[in-house]
Amino acid sequence: MEDFLKYIPLDKSWLIRMGVLDLTHGYQDIGKFLANQENLGDDLIALKRVAEKWDTEEPLNVGESGTLYRFVQFYFWKNKIDREIIKEGSLLERGACNNPGIINWTLEKLLDLDGGTTQWASASIINGSTEKITVPRYKNKLQLSYDAVEHWNSQRNDNLCWEPKYDRTIEKQAIAFINYLKTGKIYFSINHSEDYCFGRAFELINKEIGENIFPQIRRHESDRLQEMEEALEDAVNYRQVFSEDHRVIQAVVMKSLGSKNKINVLNPQSVNKSWPQFWNFIEYCKNFKSGQ
Repeated sequence: MEDFLKYIPLDKSWLIRMGVLDLTHGYQDIGKFLANQENLGDDLIALKRVAEKWDTEEPLNVGESGTLYRFVQFYFWKNKIDREIIKEGSLLERGACNNPGIINWTLEKLLDLDGGTTQWASASIINGSTEKITVPRYKNKLQLSYDAVEHWNSQRNDNLCWEPKYDRTIEKQAIAFINYLKTGKIYFSINHSEDYCFGRAFELINKEIGENIFPQIRRHESDRLQEMEEALEDAVNYRQVFSEDHRVIQAVVMKSLGSKNKINVLNPQSVNKSWPQFWNFIEYCKNFKSGQ
């Protein structure tokens, strides 16, 4: 089963943190690294664009990446830099706080912004906040950012470059899905909001519980709580998926393949945001479906 690993993408959340730390401290390793990578997701392509333009006065195009936008915007506000940031697609529709005064807010207060996203609080940590949150439900949400800063500082103090990671969230979903095709049983733990669509598709969580645990996913690329309900219904009734949300499409396609229902996806390119090799992974998985 290890063959599937070649389809797993780089961890965009980790690399965006490494990239912003690099750029805001005068390093260009992120640009060099991304220039040598194939099959980058849309958010990492946006990070590559930002790295290429960082030392110019040109506008920075962050695409649809809310994380990249908030990290860079926070840095500009904190350092009183007046520079244009270009947003695209769903990021334009989702909206974001436009108050430079938040650079002085506590992490806990930042976690209340924009529907409860962790991105502003993480932006503060990446941009030098030394505040430590001890309340488990907050600390767990921000652990990736704490880990990123610790790793980046440790590597740079030893005159080393940071180390990349691969997307553990997608890897865990892929493993669970392959085992499901082999055994007919799904074993998967929903650990954070990016697991919701996959968990909902395989009936490990429902909309009501999802809204209680992950209210912020109403403000992702779509209102994922509602989008998943509509996509699952469309797949059953019309054998089509109309959604443009990458996580929704991935989850519904995997569920449909597992249940042997053929569906048509109207926006197949949307998966490029997080999983550029998704369709190759699905072709790979058909071997397990057919018992080969």
